[in-house]
Amino acid sequence: PGAALGKLVAKLGQPMIREAIKMAMQWLADQFVMGETIGKALERSRNAAARGVRFSFDMLGEGARTAMVAERYFEDYRRAIDVVGAFQATHKSPRAPGISVKLSALHPRYEMAQREKTLRELMPRLAALCEQAARADIPLTVDAEEADRLQLSLEIAGTMLDNCSLGGWEGLGFAVQAYQKRAPAVIEFFAGLAKAHNRKIGLRLVKGAYWDSEIKRAQERGLGDFPVFTRKENTDVSYLASARAMLAETDWIKPVFGTHNAMTVAHILELADDPAVLEFQRLHGMGEDLYRRMEGEGLGTCVYAPVGMHDVLLGYLVRRILENGANSSFVHRLYDRSIPVATLTEDPAALAGAHVEKRHPAIRTPPDLFDGRRNSQGLDLSDPFVTGPLLADIASFRPKFYRAAALVEGKEMEIGGGAIEQAFAAARKAGPAWAHAPIEIRAACLDRLGDLLETNRAELMALLIREGGKTLPDALAELREATDFCRYYALRARADFQTLDLPGPAGERNQLRLVGRGTFVCISTWNFPLAIFLGQIAAALVAGNSVIAKPAPQTPLVALCATRLIHEAGVPTDVFALIPGGTEIGSALVAHKDVAGVAFTGSCATARAINRALAAKDGPIVPLIAETGGQNAMIVDSSALPEQVVDDVITSAFRSAGQRCSALRILCLPEATADKILTMLKGAMEELRLGDPGKLETDVGPVIDRPAWQKLLDHAERLRKEAKEIFTTALGDAKGIFIAPQAWEIPSIEWLEGEVFGPILHVVRYRPAALDQLIAEINATGFGLTGGLHSRIDHTMRHVEGNLDVGNFYVNRSLIGAVVGSQPFGGEGMSGTGPKAGGPHYLLRFAAERVTSNNLTAAGGNASLLIAASS
Repeated sequence: PGAALGKLVAKLGQPMIREAIKMAMQWLADQFVMGETIGKALERSRNAAARGVRFSFDMLGEGARTAMVAERYFEDYRRAIDVVGAFQATHKSPRAPGISVKLSALHPRYEMAQREKTLRELMPRLAALCEQAARADIPLTVDAEEADRLQLSLEIAGTMLDNCSLGGWEGLGFAVQAYQKRAPAVIEFFAGLAKAHNRKIGLRLVKGAYWDSEIKRAQERGLGDFPVFTRKENTDVSYLASARAMLAETDWIKPVFGTHNAMTVAHILELADDPAVLEFQRLHGMGEDLYRRMEGEGLGTCVYAPVGMHDVLLGYLVRRILENGANSSFVHRLYDRSIPVATLTEDPAALAGAHVEKRHPAIRTPPDLFDGRRNSQGLDLSDPFVTGPLLADIASFRPKFYRAAALVEGKEMEIGGGAIEQAFAAARKAGPAWAHAPIEIRAACLDRLGDLLETNRAELMALLIREGGKTLPDALAELREATDFCRYYALRARADFQTLDLPGPAGERNQLRLVGRGTFVCISTWNFPLAIFLGQIAAALVAGNSVIAKPAPQTPLVALCATRLIHEAGVPTDVFALIPGGTEIGSALVAHKDVAGVAFTGSCATARAINRALAAKDGPIVPLIAETGGQNAMIVDSSALPEQVVDDVITSAFRSAGQRCSALRILCLPEATADKILTMLKGAMEELRLGDPGKLETDVGPVIDRPAWQKLLDHAERLRKEAKEIFTTALGDAKGIFIAPQAWEIPSIEWLEGEVFGPILHVVRYRPAALDQLIAEINATGFGLTGGLHSRIDHTMRHVEGNLDVGNFYVNRSLIGAVVGSQPFGGEGMSGTGPKAGGPHYLLRFAAERVTSNNLTAAGGNASLLIAASS
């Protein structure tokens, strides 16, 4: 096809091909979108409306990221209600057209973490739209969205009915997703709500549109299970069960069934006592033949009709095309003449019942996502029944220790040279026994440690919040990463530390094995005081080394808590010691004659100093494993979806107050779309909330300490003099060492003099023709940690991937949150030595390789060879 297209382009010329593609896209848009404006959509619907077909118009587009966009959507909905109301008043359609509303379009922070803000600011808008629709006497349906918004949407529905003046209007409706396991409970909730308010409520039952996203999100978050079913048959059964529940409450519920499946329609007709109360809904562009037949039989039908400009269509069009083309789609199978009618009319309950394993075997549950190890346990922070007890436990936590202290041989000691000498002496004495212990013993200690981290979740999260300034989601994510390190390195050690037989001549046995190097010094940083601290230590220990660890001076209590858990997990107290302190302690540890290896995470300057100190020592050459910072850039091209870009920029640049070595520092925008993206970015930054990191609603906490705070203030002062401000988020009520998230347009990448470790984003514009020059400028910084690209063009992705010198390259996602075992993390150049943490090669650097070659014939002959020859 590629060659054929190339010939066609050569023959006809690019302008003609472009025009043909444009026409094809226009045809697709017409197939799936009712009109670019509500007026055009209404005009197009007139003939079908005259036949009694109802239309429910939806304003196409992504959810709002900014208050300005939410206000625009609100005005669009108001205008649509006016136009539809006027149309109905003029044409007196027997079944009035209506409007579908997305709550995510009405508020940029429609999420459980921002519950109070959402209720305060979204509710008046939704109430105004409902009251306007009631006056116009047209239906209004609230669409269903992602599973983690369900709880909030139900609360909004109840609050609105408590406070709205709707008179006798019965046009209010809500969508219910059958693929959600909570669908029957949601129907029961709405039936109860209708009875409580003595008002009929419309329920539109749909299968659901975010299934693949819900599966991925649950796996990423490490939830206990999926909120949706994993087999299509199970969703179909849920749909029929939900339909039965709705039909049992027709005194209070006006049932609408969104489906393109003729078998589903037949089921519902059999269930219903009175078909006249039913309404069936299809998506515009799908299921026309079925619905034409249904209309001919007098059934009530409705069309869900998207309305919007063509520049926001691509995501919607792709999803509709995928739905039509999926092998499991009824629409697809209906037009496949090789599929017998009997197959199309199979009972979904019988199909579901025939499966011995009710879950889909190819879709792994979140706890079982990884081979050979249990996924770290996450929490659904959108569920108040989860966050309530968690926040209470964190608030009630009182630390068992209040000062930094060394822990040597399991005993507290004053920090200093005495502790260092005693720790090395203990490691020298205990090291050989630990190194010779079977690998299963060492690996089992890490497995137990992973379990202990989850058992002590509230205590560790409390320390991460109070000492490290972590927000609740960040504290949970770090705890999960630490747990994953323990379980992953235990798994890798069981595989890597097996004796390996190597080939050779007859009568000779050659074997390779890994052994610990001796005593490792692990020096970690404050920005991940649990995950990085434990990741280094777990790898060194399971490889058979004794370990002396120095945590960052800013976060010693997290390290003390983790140390007690390490010993509780079974690691001997003389094999692992903790010595907190500053630069002088780190220097003394590195300089000690017994050091067999150093693992370090921190600044590039400190890594260089450690490297020089190790090189200057007499004796064995000591390996250094270093992970340092990055001047991390994200390149955006003009094909990128602006909403997705802004989401990922906010996450990458400002989560953890920008205090991640992988955080986004430089955003590279194409001239054609830069202004649009920056306008959206400003609005999204305006919605960020700074404050107490222990509160669920806080997005950005404080920076780690006053020196870091002052350094960031000094950089901001330079920006004020030499750069162009894009936006700075208000500090609000945040008091203390907070740095407001801010974005600045700088003259060039070379303008940056080093890594800026905080929530300050630098933006540069570029011409698409100068993409290679841009990549060269990023590479010239010398850092090589993370880089990103937002593009919908495969060629661009391959080109940037092949030329950007970074250890971790992310496409159409954020730059942070590397998952252990899935995205091994580490850089090159000034960003570190490798190997990558959380990857399959990491443990090898902590071990020495030894080979034994045994001449078996020296004992008088090779018995195995002689036996083989005679058989």
